[in-house]
Amino acid sequence: MRMTRMTRALSLAALSMSVGLAIVATPAATHAQGAPGVRDGKAIAEQVCSECHAVGSGRRPSPNGEAPPFTVIAETPGMTPIALTVALRTSHRNMPNIILSDDELKGIVAYIMSLQ
Repeated sequence: MRMTRMTRALSLAALSMSVGLAIVATPAATHAQGAPGVRDGKAIAEQVCSECHAVGSGRRPSPNGEAPPFTVIAETPGMTPIALTVALRTSHRNMPNIILSDDELKGIVAYIMSLQ
């Protein structure tokens, strides 16, 4: 299986976060604090991310072959909300620097994690 740079970066972020931190937020805990939930995250992802990524559930390829589908990101071994947040806040060569508010980021993370 050939991994894209983004998938490798997500895998490394997931691994480093799962090894380095014992506290892991869950989408339910994030939602309980009043942050956007899965539905809001999906709507934001459809607006902001769908030009490059396949954001829906299922196994469709992304519009941009270099951008992993959200299901692949969600199913990356060791993926946690913290690792995904780190990955989304880190610049990547093939990913534009999209500025997301904290609530938008939390919503997208909650949505991606719901695809596991």
